[in-house]
Amino acid sequence: MAERPIKLTIAALGGQGGGVLADWLIEIAEAEGYIAQSTSVPGVAQRTGATIYYLEFFPRAAAERAGREPVMALMPVPGDVDCVLASELAEAGRAIQRGLVTPDRTTLISSTHRSFAIGEKSAMGQGAVDTEQLVDLVRSQAKRLVLFDMEETAERNQSIISSVLLGAVCGSGVLPFRKQTFEDAVKKSGIAVKANLAAFEDACQRSQRGDSGFTGKTTPKLRQEVPAQARTPALQPLLDRVRRLPAAAQPIVLEGARRAIDYQDPAYAALFLDRVERIALLEERSADAGSYSLLEATARSLALWMTFEDTIRVADLKTRASRFVRVRDEIRADPGQLFGITEFMKPRVEEIAGTLPAGLGRWLLGSPRLSGWLRRWTGGKQIRTGTIGGFLMLHTLGGFKRWRRSTLRFQEENARIEEWLGRIERLAMDHYSLAVELARAQKLVKGYGETHERGWRNFTALVDQLDFLATRSDGAALLSRLQDAALADEEGQALAREIAAL
Repeated sequence: MAERPIKLTIAALGGQGGGVLADWLIEIAEAEGYIAQSTSVPGVAQRTGATIYYLEFFPRAAAERAGREPVMALMPVPGDVDCVLASELAEAGRAIQRGLVTPDRTTLISSTHRSFAIGEKSAMGQGAVDTEQLVDLVRSQAKRLVLFDMEETAERNQSIISSVLLGAVCGSGVLPFRKQTFEDAVKKSGIAVKANLAAFEDACQRSQRGDSGFTGKTTPKLRQEVPAQARTPALQPLLDRVRRLPAAAQPIVLEGARRAIDYQDPAYAALFLDRVERIALLEERSADAGSYSLLEATARSLALWMTFEDTIRVADLKTRASRFVRVRDEIRADPGQLFGITEFMKPRVEEIAGTLPAGLGRWLLGSPRLSGWLRRWTGGKQIRTGTIGGFLMLHTLGGFKRWRRSTLRFQEENARIEEWLGRIERLAMDHYSLAVELARAQKLVKGYGETHERGWRNFTALVDQLDFLATRSDGAALLSRLQDAALADEEGQALAREIAAL
């Protein structure tokens, strides 16, 4: 046979309709007089892996002329794929890594949006793949590139990304099939036809225009204007205190005060401002007066630390009306349509003790017998917040924030914050840059449960090196390097190696 099959690969995430897209393409090819074959290799559930669909199309007329059926492959071969469809930018990068995209042959059609993998979300530090580097990679490897935000196109048309990918394929002209046949396949499915056709047409036009020129770069957000008037008279004194601080730090401090109010109450925001003002006084007396690097770093870290995650905070966030609205929007539920949310929770004895009054919590942790008995009942729990019982359980726990100051966890974190601020104050006059890095090191302490324990262990290991680092002219740079090492792995092995090398 002189002719060769058209070879197409789809890399789609769970829930994005990759199977639907493959079925559409098979139906279109057969309607156009082509022999079509499709295979798939499923990934792990949802975003931990993608499903790879591989399709080949061969003209039936050519097969009949040759008097035999074509032999088609079951899996894509590196360097032998005509078109790759990627429903997300990182999946385009993975297709390139597998050798499925080549500059002399492959048309790459990809969305520019990111759906972060589990590894990116759970990283101790900034685990997300650099979008700009991904874009540079896909630009350098494909013969032809169609690149735009397909998720935004789907949402704008109240559709799903599979219909957008179908439109992009049609508009690219990589398949020798009529546009009407594409549209007929969508209509024949009978599911959300109007929305899917709208998304199809939108994407088809975008694809015909070619690469959108997306670079992966984002426009920096303008610094927030600090208002002169608070929302209520009771909050005006807090806003006035924010406005008396150096202008460079006001936006950060304002967000920190808002976060503290949301987390606890205005009195807690006042405590936040008390602590920020202590650092502001240091800035005025330091040799680096005017840079405000220490003030900005401390304010940002302090706002995060003072609003640490505990069981009360988690329960509060999970039962807010805004969360139900967001979930409804994400799943595109119709007005009046019922939906449910199931929370998967696994509180440890330590989290339970941390929620109790300090004395009672210490007694619980100090009793091996009681802790061991309670640990038997702290396995994974599934709580349906869409039910009255499940909602009331978490809503009641979230309401405990009025007593948060008396809990064991609050008192422990409050003491740690004061010790951290004290160290910053002692370092600031003679070792300003080192104090700035200590302020930034708070990023190691986050989350709750085992995540928080690991972060606190690494943070403590860094703090133990401060006296030595203060004797070094490059102490600030070394502390920054130790932070990077602490974020490199969860178990702290990289950090231990860096400390040993000091």
